[in-house]
Amino acid sequence: MAFDVAADVYDRFMGVWSRPLAARFADFAAIEPAMHVIDVGSGPGSLTGELVTRLGPEHVSAVDPSAPFVAAIADRYPGVDVRRASAEDLPYPAASFDAAMAQLVVHFMTDAVVGLREMARVVRPNGVVAACVWDFGGGRGPLGPFWEAARELDPDVVDESRLAGARSGHLAQLLEAAGLEEIAASELALSRDVDGFDAWWAPFMDGVAPSGAYVKSLDPERQAALRERCRALLPTGPFVLTAVAWAAKGRVRR
Repeated sequence: MAFDVAADVYDRFMGVWSRPLAARFADFAAIEPAMHVIDVGSGPGSLTGELVTRLGPEHVSAVDPSAPFVAAIADRYPGVDVRRASAEDLPYPAASFDAAMAQLVVHFMTDAVVGLREMARVVRPNGVVAACVWDFGGGRGPLGPFWEAARELDPDVVDESRLAGARSGHLAQLLEAAGLEEIAASELALSRDVDGFDAWWAPFMDGVAPSGAYVKSLDPERQAALRERCRALLPTGPFVLTAVAWAAKGRVRR
């Protein structure tokens, strides 16, 4: 799935979560100085920026199918090798990297196993392939209140709970199916301050990702009903929202 939106629009919607998540994800993947790492499905660069801080731009590559996101990374992180490509067809020779990472993207891959297998192809033997996805299945992702409200008003709504990697244990299963070994899994939790309901709701109106697309598909009356149901599920005034992502990593066979 490609996001045909401006980078700053995505940043307002999910960047506020993906930037702090990137540090936890890089720690989980045990990214260390001098490693060469590829950020697969990079978006506008939340994880890319964290990797540049840790490794330097010359040690970081990034790919994404979205032209606006590729342009944003080229502008934000000069020196990073950024290319427009999908996870299922990476434009690099075998064994090019020490690690390949996919932050919040496995559930958007056309074929998650093929994408993870391709990530493994471009990683050297004994290198790491790591991925993380919000816990949509358990309702603990940052969009939990949104999808809860949507299901209450529309039992037939197609949410993100059944997407690849979005439920307990599924990322590890996908890595195993892709041929990775020594698989380890964990949860990555983080919290952020939200100024209030209006600040939380506004990014959904930009039409980003499945949730935003769902909002834009509704007529004004149903949009208003969804907004008010979400309002009822969240605290009044400023509040703290906590989200949890599933994470899993494995090693490429020697």
